[in-house]
Amino acid sequence: MSSASSPHQVSGGSARAWRDALVAVVAGFAVMTAVAAAGLACAGATALPGGAFPRVVAAVVVMAVGGSVEVTGGAGFLAEADASLSVLPLSVSLAGALTAGSLFLRPLHNRAVARPRELLAHAVPLVLLWLLALTGAGLLARQSFGIATGDSPVADLAELLDSSPTVGFRAALPATLFFGLLWVLGLLLIALLISRRAPLPARLVRFHAAVRPAAFATVALLLAYVALGVGVGLVVAATHGHADRTFAVILLGLPNLVWLALVLGLGGAWDGKVEGPFGLPVPQLLDEVLRGHDPSRVDVATLARHDSRAWWLVAVAAVLLLATGFLAAVRSPAGVRAWQHALHLGVSLALATLAVCLVAGVQARFGLSLLGIGDVGGLGGVVELRPVLWRNVGLALVWGALAGFLGALLARPVHRSGLVEKPSALTNG
Repeated sequence: MSSASSPHQVSGGSARAWRDALVAVVAGFAVMTAVAAAGLACAGATALPGGAFPRVVAAVVVMAVGGSVEVTGGAGFLAEADASLSVLPLSVSLAGALTAGSLFLRPLHNRAVARPRELLAHAVPLVLLWLLALTGAGLLARQSFGIATGDSPVADLAELLDSSPTVGFRAALPATLFFGLLWVLGLLLIALLISRRAPLPARLVRFHAAVRPAAFATVALLLAYVALGVGVGLVVAATHGHADRTFAVILLGLPNLVWLALVLGLGGAWDGKVEGPFGLPVPQLLDEVLRGHDPSRVDVATLARHDSRAWWLVAVAAVLLLATGFLAAVRSPAGVRAWQHALHLGVSLALATLAVCLVAGVQARFGLSLLGIGDVGGLGGVVELRPVLWRNVGLALVWGALAGFLGALLARPVHRSGLVEKPSALTNG
């Protein structure tokens, strides 16, 4: 009887896995599309010509999940555009990751141990459907626009020869699918690492105490910075005007800014420059430090030369890191020693900082040259922001270890799993 019911169970389990995967993928892309559309609408993208708004939304979603969008342009044989864009709209990425990750974990929250084959049966359908949805978004993400060159030689020649300058974008499907695959696999791995209730293969259960509390606390730290950034953004929108621009930043790139602030608060540094009519939307302080022809080093000290309030980044990082160490220790079994907490949180924060450095950088460049000579009409611009990688990761390791050690000391009075209290002495009359 058991053998007869086995195929039915396998078939039912497989169908359920595909249904759960479809729900996770549809919900993830729907949330990312909504956040991207809202952010672009606040930025004024609904006024783009040629019904381009849905295609721009698709391009933002593609970039949010690690896809590659190429910028193209030119004016026939008269002029050519040298353009590149490398930036992740991390607000959109985070919204999709939280939605898809939570829905992926939901059907697994029923036991502590699962066979690798069972986890693969849930992950593979989600990955395949995710890549299918990403392919559809990539095919939609392509558009061209005309460029207003003003009073310039290109404008005169273009009018004479009926060859107006254009700039456009299109998703590079092979690169988009490759990096999209890495993105969704990383998402599923992180979801399994941070969830206390998600099952693990039996051979990996012994790593639960070492990995999950520190990983969860580190993710909580990143989300706390996002929540703090939302609060600051709402205050700025209410008190400084230009609320639409502020909401555009919140909905498209808030983690790009607040996680940059986290790295700076740890003592890290970034190199970059801003040149031309384009720039970083907020904060204005960062744009001032970076603006110029030569690359500039950005750290708390250089920011404080323009505004002494930049030192608050260090104070905020110290307080939140101490809370992170405490949270990691409280979620760990009582038998884990203080030096082990320090090691676990140090490595976790270093890896998180490495990920932030890899995804939060910005590189945008555009130039329109006439017959290959020079920049036309002041349209050229460069925005670059690159991490000083080893400094950032090394300091994160040190800060994480210190926070983990102090958090373990603070958590000692707190009752935790695995802690056995000594029975009180009995007094016999």
